Amino acid sequence: MESHSQKYKVRLGLFVAGGLAIFVLAIFIIGKQKNLFNPVFKLTATFYNVSGLQVGNNIRFSGINVGTVDNILIINDSTVRVDLLIRKEVHPFIKSDCQVAIGSEGLIGDKLLTITQGSTDAPLAKEGQELVSTEPVETDAIMASLEITARNAEIITQQLAEIMIKINSGRGTMGRLIQDTTIAENLNQTIVNLKTSSKGLDENMKAAKHSILFKGYFKKKAKAAEEKKEDAKDQKAEEEKK
Repeated sequence: MESHSQKYKVRLGLFVAGGLAIFVLAIFIIGKQKNLFNPVFKLTATFYNVSGLQVGNNIRFSGINVGTVDNILIINDSTVRVDLLIRKEVHPFIKSDCQVAIGSEGLIGDKLLTITQGSTDAPLAKEGQELVSTEPVETDAIMASLEITARNAEIITQQLAEIMIKINSGRGTMGRLIQDTTIAENLNQTIVNLKTSSKGLDENMKAAKHSILFKGYFKKKAKAAEEKKEDAKDQKAEEEKK
């Protein structure tokens, strides 16, 4: 009976020790994630709407978690102040012209703050300084815009379908042009006639060149072209001498 009681006490002791170890480990992990054991410095930013941002959400800089949201306070009906806790080791990279924006981890993940990189010649952000903020785009606004775009695409698709139906059935100018073989044959004949007329025009121009009436005109034109070439050669030669 006494040995059974000792075994029970040993098991109880192991259970309590394991529970305490897990508790301490959980506190250490949570404290590390929330920067409870790291030296930090404080920054602030104001927003019109924080879009569901909560205390404890991560802060990212260059895609790396560098801090957490420390406090969210409503200043007035159009301003919400957000306090940021940033790890001290990141301070040399946070410039005074950095901007703060609200984002999310994936499409349906938790909200987070992102700090953009500042200019290289800007001074470092001071303790408690307020950074410029960028208002977030609401998901409802994005969905409304996508809905309008989808409606417009549906209307355009219906109109294109109606046009294709008319063309395939031979209605309208394009439909008759594609479906009516008589119009196609007339177009082919028109093209042939244009080619024939062009050929005849070339022959007439050749004959005009050999005609006595136009011989002087074409000679003057050829002479002018030759003089133009000579002038260009002389100008080039003068430039080369210079």
